[in-house]
Formats: sequence, structure tokens, C-alpha cells
Amino acid sequence: MKTEKERRGIFKYVPVASFVIFCVAAAAAAIHVTMYCSPRFADFFNRYISSFFRLVLAKITAFYPASLAELVLFAAPLIIVVALVGINRFMDRGGHNFARSLAAIISFAALMYSLFVFDFAAGYRCTPIGEKMGLEVRDSTAEELYDVTATVVDELNKLADDIDFSNNGASVKPFGHDECVRLCVGAYDKVREEFPFIGNFKAPVKRLAVSDQMTYTHISGVYSFYTGEANLNVNYPDFVNVYTMAHEMAHQRGIARENEANFVAYLVCIASDDPYMRYCGYLNMYQYLTEPLWNADRDLYVKANSALDPRVRLDLVRYSEFFEKYRKSAAADVTEKINNGYLVIQGTEGTKSYGLVVDLALAYYRSK
Repeated sequence: MKTEKERRGIFKYVPVASFVIFCVAAAAAAIHVTMYCSPRFADFFNRYISSFFRLVLAKITAFYPASLAELVLFAAPLIIVVALVGINRFMDRGGHNFARSLAAIISFAALMYSLFVFDFAAGYRCTPIGEKMGLEVRDSTAEELYDVTATVVDELNKLADDIDFSNNGASVKPFGHDECVRLCVGAYDKVREEFPFIGNFKAPVKRLAVSDQMTYTHISGVYSFYTGEANLNVNYPDFVNVYTMAHEMAHQRGIARENEANFVAYLVCIASDDPYMRYCGYLNMYQYLTEPLWNADRDLYVKANSALDPRVRLDLVRYSEFFEKYRKSAAADVTEKINNGYLVIQGTEGTKSYGLVVDLALAYYRSK
């Protein structure tokens, strides 16, 4: 039976729940606009409000050992069909049901928008991480690129004797998935001592069941801000997996921009007491550095690459051989366009922002 309130005015056409969601969405839109206008407000919101939502979501979904986001994604077609059938039957009853059904559909979109604003949007509008760290982020010379690359090469060469390259020349991590999560959390605690704006967060990292298939999209990990889950594509080689785990955990802590998440992942890996964790940080950074160094000065690139320990160079060769199967993929083209569009809408440079970690790395080493 309808209440008297529902029979009157707007509630003839809009369910009470939808009306409440629309009010929340209006508040979220006002907050979102304020984030655009004030990075300091975004900093506050991200650190003290959004962090609460991310933590609650992560704790709620932690009970489910697999990726809940992955499950929902695969169940989405069935959910949509069932929802559409139900809405269609409701609309066929006539009266105000069409308007109420339409309001329900719109309110679902409004709910998704509101969750995004309260959970993750502030990270894209915060003060840039380089500014928070007191770094001078600017264009760099070829010589500066070479100096940092040479430093990274030196660290890799020092670590090479402690690394297991028994997988046909590819490196092998000496710990399991759960231990890797523990090592990352411990390293995050160390980095937070110097940079306390990075949130304190303990939650599992979920392994994707369809990791092999997802590799065709060239996605090594993804953070689902609707479920609070960091998800890992475990099909990638070990040195990529470790770094990606640290990257997705950065997103859990409110580091939204991709270059900043990459940089935090690097700092976390090299701060670890574990040699393989440090190796993963330096090797992934080496990969990011070499392309701009090649473009800036090929002689310096050759000089840096020739100094790399042959075992480390073979590890990269094995990675290239692994990736050859997935390199040309229509799924990757579609995914790249979607991801690029999403990142551009959030005010970043799109997918090329991943590589902008080099600017942060060079600024970091200049400060040292």
C-alpha cells in the first residue's frame, strides 16, 4: 500500500529512495565542483573523508577471497537483463509507473556518480604529489636522464647477485602472494614516515581469475573504487606483478593520478628490506627511463644499457618474449581508448600520464 506522502506531489513520480539519492548526488556535485576550485579542499577531503569510504569498502569486500569487482563484471549482462525485464513489467502497469521506473534508472547512475565523488574523485584534484614532497618537477636534459638511469642501473647491478633468475633467465620472486602484500604494507609504513600524506591502509590484494585473458588488454592491475579492491593480473612476470601490486595499493590510499601512483610504487619498492622488492622497483623505473633517454640521446642510451648486468638484461628479454603473444590485440586498443578517455576527463594527460613518472623520478633524484 502507498503512503499518503507517496500519493502526493513529486512522490507520485519519484520513489522515495530515488529522491534521497538525487539529493545526495546534488551534494556530491557541489563537493566535486569545490574540488575543482580548491586543491586544498581536495587534499582535506581525500585524506579525511574519502579514505574512510575506501577503507570501509575494502573491509566489507575483504570477506570474499576472489575479486568481487570481477564477479560483478561477469554477472553484469545477466543483472542488466533481469533489471530491464523487471522494469518493463513494472512500466506495463501504466499510471505513474513509467516515470517512477525512469527515475529509478537515473537514480542508479546518480548513485554511481556519488560513490565516485565521495570515494576517489578528490585524488585527481589534490595538490600534485611533487609539490607535496617539495620536488622541482620540470623538463630535464638528456644528461640528467642519463645520470638517473645510470644510478638505477648501478642499483640493479648491485642487486643482481641476490636475485633468482632460474626461470629460463627470468627473475623469480622468493615469496608468495600474501607475503608480497605484507612486504608492500611494511614498505608503505616506511615511506609514510617521510611522506605522512600517504594513507595508512591494510587490505588484501585480489588475484584476477581471468588474468591470462586480461593480459590481452595490456592491463596488469586495476583498482575498483566501487568495491575498494586492488586487483592484480597474476599472469604477468614476477617483477611486473610486485610493482603493480604496489601501484594498485597506492590507488587504495587515494593516489589517483597514474604517474603519481607509479612514483609511489617505486618509492615503496626501493624502501623495502627485501632485495627482490627493490629489484622490481628499480627494473620498472629503468623501463620508464629508457624510452625518453633513447629519444633524447641514443648514444647515452646505449651507454646506460651496455652497463646493465647481462642477467638483468636477459630478464627484460624474457619479458619481451612473454609479451609478444599479447602485443597486437584489438582488446588492448579498445581498453586503451576507454582508459585514456576516463583519465582525460579526470584532468590528467591520459594514458601517457603513466610515463610521466620519469619527471617525478628525476625531480626526486635532483632533490637528493
